Amino acid sequence: MRQILTLSAALLASIAFAHATVKTELGAGESLAGKSETYRLQVPVEREVATTQVQLFVPAGVKVSRFLPVPGFTRSVTRDANGSITSVTWRGRIQPLEFQRFLFQATNPADAGTLKWNVFQTYADGTVVKWDSSDPATPASTTTLK
Repeated sequence: MRQILTLSAALLASIAFAHATVKTELGAGESLAGKSETYRLQVPVEREVATTQVQLFVPAGVKVSRFLPVPGFTRSVTRDANGSITSVTWRGRIQPLEFQRFLFQATNPADAGTLKWNVFQTYADGTVVKWDSSDPATPASTTTLK
C-alpha cells in the first residue's frame, strides 16, 4: 500500500509540473544572443485523450532555419512578409502518458533578453491548452538570452 501511495504521489507531482517547454537541445533555459542554437519543444499529454496538434509561435527576432523530422507527424509553417517563420504546426498523435520532442534549429536575436515561446496544444476531444501565460496554470516557456 505504501508503495502504491508513493508511486501515486510521484505521478501526480510529475503531472503537476509537466508543461510544454522549449529548452536548448541540452536542456538549458538560457542561451547566447546571436547564437545559432538547436532547441527542443517537449510536449507531454496531461489528459486522458491524445494530443493531435502542437502549434509553436516563434518569438520575434528568432530565425528558425530547419527541423528534425518526427515520425508520424506532419509539419507546416507560417511565414511573415519577409519569409521568416512565425509559427510551426505539427500534426500527429501523442498518446496519454506519453510526451514528444520536436527539435529545430534557430538563430537567436542579437540582443540579450527573454524569449517567450507560446505553444497551443490540441487534444483529440477538441480541447486546446494555451501554454502562453494567459493563466497561471499554463505558463509559457521562456529562454534567457545573455
